[in-house]
Amino acid sequence: MTTTARDTVLGRIRDALALAPAPGTPVPRGYRTGRTLPDDERLALLTDRLVDYKAQVHPCTRDRTAEAVAAVLAEHGARRVGVPAGLDGQWLTAYDGQVQQDSADIPAPALGDLDGVVTASAVTCAETGTIFLDGSPDQGRRALSLVPDLHVCVVDLSSVEVGVPEAVARLVPERPTTLISGPSATSDIELERVEGVHGPRTLAVVIRTDA
Repeated sequence: MTTTARDTVLGRIRDALALAPAPGTPVPRGYRTGRTLPDDERLALLTDRLVDYKAQVHPCTRDRTAEAVAAVLAEHGARRVGVPAGLDGQWLTAYDGQVQQDSADIPAPALGDLDGVVTASAVTCAETGTIFLDGSPDQGRRALSLVPDLHVCVVDLSSVEVGVPEAVARLVPERPTTLISGPSATSDIELERVEGVHGPRTLAVVIRTDA
């Protein structure tokens, strides 16, 4: 009997399934966890990684969040911004532009008419400069943070973990998680960096600290 490429592929899949552990079998995950750093060192590490990814970083004290957000939006000429329904309204009290609260009734393509979006964040990994959004009310649906060209993301230093295992441990696996490491970017065939292809061209991170 002649064996086709399809038969070979399906045979390998069957062999792999036969060797796979039964559903529900616990998978050992001996990740290194429990790493910590003082606040100033976590802030410095995260800032270094974000800047390396070409994100803009704006540290501020918690009581100056509104002023920091307004300054970033003004810097980019954002006169109409979208926000998730659960965003802290105090963060926009210093902003004098138009604020549009997002909802599922707004088609995703229409979000492209916004000058930017302001969201909170769930947790952040300092070591990789990665911000995690989990679709909570203050972060909104995934389209809101991917379609507008400017994303202003507010990160509280208390939510910043040193490494990936520590950050992932704070997430709820069932929630829709978006990982952000700098503005959206890719390279063409000549390795020329092109930004804004798959998401916001500009990522501005407002990091709230105690002091």
